[in-house]
Formats: sequence, structure tokens, C-alpha cells
Amino acid sequence: MSEPVAPDLGGRLPVAVVVPGGEKNAISTLGWQSVYRMLSEEPGLAVERVFPDKLGLTDGGAPKTRESNSPLSSFPVTAWSVTFEEDFLIIPRTLQAAGVPPLSAERSRLPLVMLGGPLAFLNPAPIAPFIDLFWVGEADDNFIPFFEKVKELVFEGADRDAILEAVKDLPGIYVPGRSKTPVKRLVTGGTGPLHDPAFSCFISGRATFRDTLLLEVNRGCPYGCRFCAAGFIYRPPRHAEIDELKRIVELTDPPKVGLVGTALTDWPDLLPFIKWLHEKKKKFSLSSMRADGITEDLLIYLRERGIRTITLALEGASERLRKMMSKKLDPNDFLNAVRLCARYGVNHLKLYLIIGWPGETDDDYEELAVFLEEIVRIRSEEPGGKKKQFMRITIGVSSLVPKPFTPFQWSPMMDEKSLAARMKMLTKMVKPFKGVTLHHDNPFQARLQGMLARGGEEMAEFIALAAEHGGWKKALKRWDGDMNAILDRERTEDEVFPWEVIDIGVKREYLWKEWSKAKAAQVSPGCPSIDCSKCTMCGMEEL
Repeated sequence: MSEPVAPDLGGRLPVAVVVPGGEKNAISTLGWQSVYRMLSEEPGLAVERVFPDKLGLTDGGAPKTRESNSPLSSFPVTAWSVTFEEDFLIIPRTLQAAGVPPLSAERSRLPLVMLGGPLAFLNPAPIAPFIDLFWVGEADDNFIPFFEKVKELVFEGADRDAILEAVKDLPGIYVPGRSKTPVKRLVTGGTGPLHDPAFSCFISGRATFRDTLLLEVNRGCPYGCRFCAAGFIYRPPRHAEIDELKRIVELTDPPKVGLVGTALTDWPDLLPFIKWLHEKKKKFSLSSMRADGITEDLLIYLRERGIRTITLALEGASERLRKMMSKKLDPNDFLNAVRLCARYGVNHLKLYLIIGWPGETDDDYEELAVFLEEIVRIRSEEPGGKKKQFMRITIGVSSLVPKPFTPFQWSPMMDEKSLAARMKMLTKMVKPFKGVTLHHDNPFQARLQGMLARGGEEMAEFIALAAEHGGWKKALKRWDGDMNAILDRERTEDEVFPWEVIDIGVKREYLWKEWSKAKAAQVSPGCPSIDCSKCTMCGMEEL
């Protein structure tokens, strides 16, 4: 899509789509672009974009739209898309800079402040005091009718309270303090194929993924890794159909296609599709792949097409920890994937590792040291590994952040000091290995994310302090709350969680059983390849 022009406002409802973090980050994320496309194609709506930076400003001043340079406060509806918890503080900053009271309770008139995206149905509680209404789930057949209803009410002269009261119990709408809870998450297309794969509206050289059409291959994941929120909040797992993806590529005609999905190698049409892309003279890239999905045929073809980097997720340091998370990964399959990468001249192998598992010990990491030695040995023995520029290995380490609606929602989070010590130990572990580097996240930032992900509405005060006083660390010094109380204890079976105002469709009882099995390091089966209505395992048939 070319850069949009300012839409004609005649008889149309003005809607500002707000994506925090600046334009570069915004046009490199996918979900909001599908929403933008749906809204901008609706004749009754006049849609414009706002990309506030970390200070809540655009081009150094009060937030304005890209299309007409109109102030955000002039739009009756502001529709926010927020993907990362750390962006929460941009909400009150932007509203304040726009002259709109940040707290919903202080707003007596329009604009409506609406929020969607994964955080709207993962845990809306921390930002609920700033938001008038949340869109819970995917943009299904109820999405455009909702905006038509709001347009009707606005044009009739209804005030803010009357609009919220009128929409509070519509499908997929959560109005804090008004809606009947729990609000059920909306899912598009049921349990069949993914009929509405997301794809980029805007292909730009300014994006993080330069000049690339991001294209959703699958949504959700069948493996059920216990730490992964995407594997639970996007159930049922669905694959796109190859003909639909071909249609999108032909329609958009991009120079490069970036395939996005949680389980790319599970898609049976992956190799035929990338061969078709090559025939169409399209470059392509792939996100992280499962090691057991790396076949010789696939890897040979990727290398022939110039793919130089392969990313594999190991996740756990030991077999015991991988059983705890129900990773369902045979270590021999992982080593075989490394062997194939070295054999066929992959330049750069990226490995992902998560630390901070409850009950992890030094023994788990002694097993990792042996495993890394085997990886390096395999690299050196393969023909590709003996070249002057042999395969570099980068290990990316992140801290476990127990997320809502996963079995680990009952889990404590490792303290900052212990996380830092584990990072230091890992850095020392890889130092002797030539061509192996390690990068890790910031334990404080991980703990902050955990607090923002698992807190309740009391977190709004902390977010407001961060927005006003220069950031998270300064806010912690002023805040009366206790980070440790949110993060450092194991929750009890019957504890009520602030995020349970949402019903994602997965039974709480199922998640508790999975948490009990995690502590016993027992693996569970993933989603069976059958209709959810015929499976009683996790409760999805009730959606």
C-alpha cells in the first residue's frame, strides 16, 4: 500500500489508529496493519495513523496523525494497538500530550480510548484505568459492526457514557467496571484453516525489516509449551492456505517476503511456497524454526536461495527443564539440525535459551555445557564447519517471565540477583568456544515485564508515575507497591487472578493440571489435529 492521503471526512467517523514506539517499530509489526486495512476499506470510516514515540510525541510535538497532521484529541475514537508491556507508559504520556486526561474516570467527553492487540486479552488489568474499552481477541465478523454502532451513536450526539453503556456487552467488548465478565475472546474462522492471514499494509525501507512484506503463515502453536502465552491465547492453532498466501503476494508485489509464524516447519506447504516465491523472483526470510522440522531438502533449498542465518529454539538448558516446559524436543533432532546447518554452510546459527525456571539447579547447566561442547564438535567435523569463515553461533538468553493464561501463571519468577548470576555463569561458560557469542536480556527489564504482565489495576499508579517522572526505575522509588509480592511467590490453586476478567477459552483446571505436571517434569501431548468441538482436553470447544 502506498502512503495514504488524508481521507475525506464527509459523513464518516474519524478514527485514529495509534501504535506506540515510533514509525520504524510500528510498520515492523503485523497485527495492527490487518486492523488498519479492515477499517480503512470501510466507507463509513475516516482512518488515520498516529505513531507516538517513547515520550508520547510525534515529530517532537503534540501527537498528530500522519495523513492530515490533525491533533489526536480531535478524533472521537482512538484505537490503540499495544504489543509490549514496556509500552504501557506511552499511553498516559500520549494522552497527556494530546490534552486528553490519561485516566478514564477523569474523561467526561470524547475521544473514546480503545485498545486491542494481544495484551488486551492477556491481561488488560494494569492499563484498565487508562482505557475506556478493550477489543478482546481477533478482529472477527463483529469488528466492523462494532464501529458502525459507535458511528451511529456518535452521529446521534450520544455522549461518552451513553456510548460505553450501549456497547459494554457486545461480543468481544470489555468496558472496565461495566461489562459482564469474563468476556470471551473472539476467534476468527473457528478451527479450520486460517482464512485471514495478517500481512503488511506498508512495505518500507524505514522498517526494521526493510522492504519486506511480513506474511502470517500460521497462528497459534500445537505444541503447548507451558511457558508460551501465544500457544494458549491463540488457540486453536491454524495454518494459512497456500493459495491465499500466493494471492496476497501477487496483490502486493513486494521485493521480499518475511514468513511469520510460531511453527513454520509444521506447515506442510512451506517448501512448495518458498519455491514458488523463488519462481516469482521474490527474496524471502523465515522466523525461528523447530529443530525437528529442519530437513535436508529444506536446508539445501534455503542455502541455494541465499539464506545465511538459521534460528533454533533450545529453550531449556537440560532435558529435565525441557520436560518441565513440555518442549517435546528430542536433543538428537536438535543436534542433527546443527549438523545439517554446518554441513551446508550456514553462516550464522542463532540459538535461543531461557533461564530462570523454578527449581533449576547448577546440574541443569552442567548438562548444557556438555551439550554446547557437542554442538561445537559437530560444527568442527562437518565440511562447512572447517572453512575459514566457519558457522558463527550466537546464543540469545532471556529470562523466564511467567505469563497469564499459561500453566506458569502460578509460578514465582527468579529474583534479579539470581538471574544476573546465571547470566554471568553462562557468559563464562561459552567464552572458551571459538566463534560462539552470548547475548542476554536485562534482568531488571525482565522483572519489570513480569510485574506489568501479572499485576492488577493497582499497576496503573506505577505506570502513571513512570510516565510522569522519567521512567520505570524512578517510578519504583516513588511507588508504594511491592514488586516482590507480585513476582516472588508461587500462587495458590484457588487464587483469583486479575486477568480472569477475560475468558480465552482454555479451562483454568487444565492449566492447573499442566502446572502440576510441570513441577513433576512430565510432558503432555500438544493439540491434536482434530476439530476443537471433538476434543475435551483444554476446553476450547466452549468458545
